Order: sequence, then structure tokens, then C-alpha cells
Amino acid sequence: MGDWNRRTVLTGIGAGLASATVPAMAGAGAPKRKLGYAVVGLGSYATRQIMPQFKNCEHSRLVALVSGTPEKLERYGAEYGIPKTHRYSYADYDTIRNNPDIDVVYVVLPNSMHAEYSIRASQAGKHVMCEKPMATTAAEAEAMIAAARKANRKLMIGYRCHFEQHNLRAVELVKSGFVGRPTLITAEHGFYAPAGIWRLDKAMSGGGSLMDIGIYSLNAARYLAGEEPVELVATEWTDKSDPRFKNTEDRIDFQLKFPSGLIANCVSSYSSGHNAFRVTGTKGWVGMEPATSYEGHQMWTRADGKTEQVKLPAPRKNQFAAQLDHLPESVLTGIPLRASGEEGLRDMRLIEAIYRSARERRAVSLV
Repeated sequence: MGDWNRRTVLTGIGAGLASATVPAMAGAGAPKRKLGYAVVGLGSYATRQIMPQFKNCEHSRLVALVSGTPEKLERYGAEYGIPKTHRYSYADYDTIRNNPDIDVVYVVLPNSMHAEYSIRASQAGKHVMCEKPMATTAAEAEAMIAAARKANRKLMIGYRCHFEQHNLRAVELVKSGFVGRPTLITAEHGFYAPAGIWRLDKAMSGGGSLMDIGIYSLNAARYLAGEEPVELVATEWTDKSDPRFKNTEDRIDFQLKFPSGLIANCVSSYSSGHNAFRVTGTKGWVGMEPATSYEGHQMWTRADGKTEQVKLPAPRKNQFAAQLDHLPESVLTGIPLRASGEEGLRDMRLIEAIYRSARERRAVSLV
């Protein structure tokens, strides 16, 4: 690796990386208070990944909980010091409109419930963070965006990798020309899905692996490419004798073609383990494995005939805390959302096109 490239890799490039590691709110215009979040749905992701991160936030605090399980409300309410007046069931969910401590609602529910509870939160006058995929159809996603716009509230989608420093470094390296002209992206995500999880019930999930782990391959291909695909083709393979897959797909591979001629080959699987991506160009490549995990990211680069591992210092805020703080930063200062509802809608439209391509066994034009 030449001196300029080595310096680029080790020190970072541009505002994209800086925004993940440097306080976005420093100086004039910094918020004077933390915005209050209500977390809707107290499953594993909410309780093990999201809620513990509020202690690391500068602009966010946990103020309310919503769950259909009284025992969870009692347990987590006590753990996080949430008063009983700020603990809600799904039956009284709409009364959050009367609680001025709640500024943002974070919807962490099965996919089929995202649209309803996000729209109701907007109608209650609250800003919304919604987990990905943002809905089960593009039409639902459009309705969520319309509801937020009508209420003059913000809608953000939980694309945590948009705030993870290794992913941001990869994007900046590609933009900088480090790999030359990008020609190929590979993005692979999958795990062995155990029987009985709600994600294998299409009524709750909206689909199989693509609506879960596959969205990481899809979204990564888009942010690494820095452009939107113009054509795609997809192939599904599912063992219907496997009782897990009564109404959802297992493996779905898809290829995205971009205007520049860049091709992205993507994997989504519920029967094999993958968590990696690589961008190859005319001068070298940058790759990660694991790429989009909760922790333990590892990155390698190759240029000038040398392959090297990139070591980054620990960030001031990890991807979860940075994501939680970003929406309040946008609300209080007007900075654009990095993962808006429109970003989620783009993925939903592509997901529908991928399913259509696999079903009809043909390429689908996106223009």
C-alpha cells in the first residue's frame, strides 16, 4: 500500500467517518435537553441491545415502555426506573399523546406491526424510530411516511450500520478511489433459523430470510455502491420438506446491476452462516467479516499487492448509541436524517422486486 493509501486507511477520510466519531452537536446550537424515548415491544433486541445503550447517549433517554406482557413492564420498568405512569399496554398505547416526556417512539415489534404502531405514534404527535424492514410492503412504508409528514414529525429507520465506524470507513474508502473504479460487490448474510421463531411466520414477518437477515446484504450493496440499482435478478431455493419453511423462503440470492456497470452479488439465507461484504475495484478491494454484527467487526484492504488488516480505535459511541442520538440531533438542530423513511422505502421497493424476480424467474427493470 502506498503512503497516501496507508494514511487514508489509518486516519480516515471525510465528514462521513467524522460524523460517526466526533460529537455532531458540539458548539452553538447544541441541544439543551435529552429527548425521551418510549420503546414499543420488549423482546430480545430491545432489551439486550437497545435499552442498555441509553446510558451511553448524550441526547437521548429512556422514559417509557410499551408491552403486552405485564411482567415485562414490571421487570424492565423497575430496572430502568420507569414510573408506572409511563408503562403502557397495547390497549392504552394511544394515550402516549398525553405524555409530554415522550418525544420519540421506537417501534421494535414484528414486521407486520411496524406500520400500524409507527403511524399511530405519528398521529399521537411523536417522532418515530422504526426497526427494519420498515414494513411488509412498499404501500405500508408510503403510508408511514405520509403519516409522519402530515403530523410534521420525523420518521427514521433503525439502520444501525449507517452509524458503525467500520462500515462508514468502508464507504469512505470506496468513495475516495482507494479501490479504483468499483466493479464488483459481494454481500452475504445468513444464519440457521431455529424452528418456532416469529420470523418464520409470514403473517408476522412478511417473508423469510430476505425480510430479516437479507436486508443487510441489500442495504450494504446500496451504501457501498453509492448509487441505486437499475436492474435485478433473483433466485430462491427452499426445501419445502423442512417444517420451518411452511410459508417463508430460506435462501434467496439476488444480483443488482448499477448504472456505472457495477454488479452486486448478494446472499440471504436461513440455513447457512454468512456476515461479510467486499468491494472490488480496478486498484484493489476493501472487505469486512464480520461486517454487520453487533460487535467484533473486522476489516481488510488490498492495494499495491499487499493485504492488510485495518485496526480502528474504539469509537466514542458505538453504533447503537450513535443511532439513538441521531434522531434527537435531527429534531433539535435540523440536520438531515441519515436513515430516513425514504431510505427504508427504497429497500421495500427493491425487496418486492426481488420477490417478483424470483417468482417469475426473470430479470426486473427498476427504471
